[in-house]
Amino acid sequence: MPRDDRSTEDRRPRGSGTDDRRLLRNTNRLDIPRELRRTIVLRSAYDADAFGRLSERIARFLGTGQFLVYMTATILFWVGWNIFAPESVRFDQYPFIFLTLALSLQASYAAPLILLAQNRQEARDRVQYERDRDVDDRTRADMEFLAREMASLRMSVGEVATRDFIRSELRSLLADLELKSREDDRV
Repeated sequence: MPRDDRSTEDRRPRGSGTDDRRLLRNTNRLDIPRELRRTIVLRSAYDADAFGRLSERIARFLGTGQFLVYMTATILFWVGWNIFAPESVRFDQYPFIFLTLALSLQASYAAPLILLAQNRQEARDRVQYERDRDVDDRTRADMEFLAREMASLRMSVGEVATRDFIRSELRSLLADLELKSREDDRV
């Protein structure tokens, strides 16, 4: 098959809009986008963020003492009811197979929800870590700049006479003048 060097626009079929759609649907070329198909069954919109927030709320609740108390009370009631209640109203006999099934089902849903919540928390932690690293880099750059400025100020101050130096020089000059004036008074 010969190579087609024309641009995508040149390769598209010409004609009216409906003809273009019909022709595009029938083409098997990989370089031409296909039209979206309409489905008879409407697909529900899935909001991954909303589901993630819900899973975090559930995971947070599963990690509380309140959940442990509720779970313990439910299991004790379940076992107590199926041991001490009249035999006609018991719904799960001694091996408690239905209780085991219910706990397994709860665990099978809890584990992925907890993992999803951990993944979302890890993503938030990663973003916070990157922000902290950027702030640290800026702070480090500011500190290095201030250190250079302080060093340049120290060097420039080292060349300028300080107040204490001037006072000591003035005191020594004053002492020399007093000494000279005393000598002049003696003469």
